[in-house]
Amino acid sequence: MVIEACIEKLTYSPFLPDVLPEVEIRSFDINSAPKAFLLKLNATVFAVSKWVSPKRTRTYPYERVYDTLGGNLKIAVIPVVKDEGAKGDRDFLQWDTVSLMSLLNVYVIFAYYVDADKSGEKITNQQLDNAYVINRIEQIQKFHSSALHWNLDELKQHFDTVLQQVQHYYNLIAEKTGVKLHSNKGIGVFRKRINNNMEEFKQFSREKAAKAQAREFTTMQPKELLSTATKAKIIIQNYLGGKYFLTVDEVKVDSEILYLMEAKHSKNALLPSKSDIKDGLLKLLLYCNLDLISLSGKQYKCVPVLKLTSNLLKGKIELNCNVDELNNFLSLNSFSATQTRLLQYLLMEAKQNNFELIIESVSDD
Repeated sequence: MVIEACIEKLTYSPFLPDVLPEVEIRSFDINSAPKAFLLKLNATVFAVSKWVSPKRTRTYPYERVYDTLGGNLKIAVIPVVKDEGAKGDRDFLQWDTVSLMSLLNVYVIFAYYVDADKSGEKITNQQLDNAYVINRIEQIQKFHSSALHWNLDELKQHFDTVLQQVQHYYNLIAEKTGVKLHSNKGIGVFRKRINNNMEEFKQFSREKAAKAQAREFTTMQPKELLSTATKAKIIIQNYLGGKYFLTVDEVKVDSEILYLMEAKHSKNALLPSKSDIKDGLLKLLLYCNLDLISLSGKQYKCVPVLKLTSNLLKGKIELNCNVDELNNFLSLNSFSATQTRLLQYLLMEAKQNNFELIIESVSDD
């Protein structure tokens, strides 16, 4: 099952962002900075998310971006390549990450690692070039155009230089630590394809994304528990030319309606973690703004759904529950004040953004 859809614009009101800590530029170090924070540079305040890998499915980068959505000026600091060693993974930035950030009006700083420590046959504690990150932040402050223009300009004007730095410093890290890293050939191919043109970069990224999507499609994630296991592939195209190869956790077809479900499951807690939920909400942000949804050539109306399940829960509630039903559910499960507040905000977010919410007991036996 392959669903196709388009996005023309994004509108969304988040209710669950964390209160971001404030950091002054004079004491700023990207490596010790929080995962998401407010950075003050003179009279300008940036909402910054720090990615620790260019791979979108690790370390909840979507949660970090979600927490910055309320900022007027949003920045994502993303390493363009992360090599953990020949015995580990090496991840590359994908075009669709840049496209998604542009769509969210997030300015991307394409960063690179300059130091690391040895950990067995891999490297760890990788450190970004802080001076370079500060320089790009200062340039964004002077840049009087959209994030889309900044991101495309950085790709055209500075990306090759960043990749040269990636090669240079990973060679130094390998020499310093004695850890064998992946061959420079892969980075060389990456550079060549990007330097040829943006279409090469898109194609390179999409090949990797499509392969990752195919792997995910055949794998049941431990934090997902589905009632029907009806996973589906979805290809979303936006007006920037970006294509997103995603996997919908569960799809239900009902006459003219496609229910697209993002599912999060917990075995040992009443609710999935807040990080898991916010990771799912950024996917819901996309689903809430889909246009021209089609399956097998037939167009459908889309209803996004966030489904939270747990082995420990008793009963079930949905978005349209009344006050008594909600209170009975909270009482039955002995929700703490923090869990109750999280659920209340989640219900408000669902109502404001027109997606369905299902929270229910389920067993993974």
